[in-house]
Amino acid sequence: MDPKDVKSAVVVGAGVMGHSIAQVLAQAGIEVGLVDLTKEALERAINLIKSNLDILAEFNRLPNDEIPAILERIHPSTDLVSAAQGVDFALEVVVEVADVKKKVFSQLDEICSEDIVLASNTSGLDIFSIAEVKNPERLVISHWFAPPHIIPLVEVVPGPKTSPDVVAFTAGLMKRLGKKPVVMKEFVRSFIVNRIQNQISLAVLEMLEKGWATPQEIDMAVKNSLGIRLPIVGVVQTYDFTGLDLVLDIMKSYGVSHPLFEEKVKQGHLGAKTSKGLYDYGGRSEEEILKKRDRLYLRMLDYLEHISAFESV
Repeated sequence: MDPKDVKSAVVVGAGVMGHSIAQVLAQAGIEVGLVDLTKEALERAINLIKSNLDILAEFNRLPNDEIPAILERIHPSTDLVSAAQGVDFALEVVVEVADVKKKVFSQLDEICSEDIVLASNTSGLDIFSIAEVKNPERLVISHWFAPPHIIPLVEVVPGPKTSPDVVAFTAGLMKRLGKKPVVMKEFVRSFIVNRIQNQISLAVLEMLEKGWATPQEIDMAVKNSLGIRLPIVGVVQTYDFTGLDLVLDIMKSYGVSHPLFEEKVKQGHLGAKTSKGLYDYGGRSEEEILKKRDRLYLRMLDYLEHISAFESV
C-alpha cells in the first residue's frame, strides 16, 4: 500500500504516547480507532487531545476551525476487535511488558489482514522476538518521542525478517504525518536517541550520587552549552568543529582510540578547518563554515534568552 492511501488506523494504548499519536494520525485526515482497557482512560485521552489541539492552535500550528473535524476522526473504544477491523495500519503503544505486548500482537494478527503493517512504539524491548505473527515481514518499530504531537522525530526500525517494503511504507507514512523519520539499518536496543540519552542519564546519576553538583547546576550547565549547540550541530558534527585530530588526542589520553577517527586524521580530513571530516563541507573555507555556525548559534541564543529558556520550568 502507498502511504498516501492509508485511510484508517488503530492505536492500541491511549496513555502518555498513544493519545498523542492518535491525534497526529487524525490531523493527517486518517480515521483512528483509539483503544484502551477502560472508558475512564479513554475519556482522559480525549481531554488531553483537546488540550493538545488548543495549544497547537495557539501557536498557529493548526487552524482552530479544524479541531472539531480532527476530534471526529478519533474513535475511542474498549473493543479491540471492532476498532482494528479493516484498518490500513496498526500501532501498539501499550505498557513495556513483554507478555502484554505479545498478547496485543497476537490479537492484531488475528484481526488484521496479513498484508497490514503491525508496528510497535517500543524502544526497550525486542518486539521481533516477542511478537508471534503469521507474517513477520510486516512487523516493524516506529518509535515516537514525547510529546508526539510536537516532537518531529520517529525512529523506524526493522527486525531480521521485516520487509524493505514495510520499512519504506512506514517511513513514508511518518513523512505524510509531518514527521522526520530516521531509518535504522537493523534492530539494536534503545536505537539512536535513547542510546545517547541513557549514557547522559548514567553520567547525571553519578554526579548526583557523588554530590559533584546540584540538580539545578547540572541543568544550568547543560542548557547554557549543549542546549545552544546541539540543535545546530548535533552530536556527530560537533567532532568536526572540535577537530578530529584533537578528538583523537583526547581519546588517546583516556587510553582509547577509534579506527574511523584514525583514518580521517591519516587522510588529513580534520573537520571544519580542512573542509572535510565526518561531514563534507564542499570546499568552503574554515571562515565561511564557522561564520554560518556562529550566526545560527547566536540566533538560537537570542531566542532562548527571549523565551527565558534558561530558567526552570
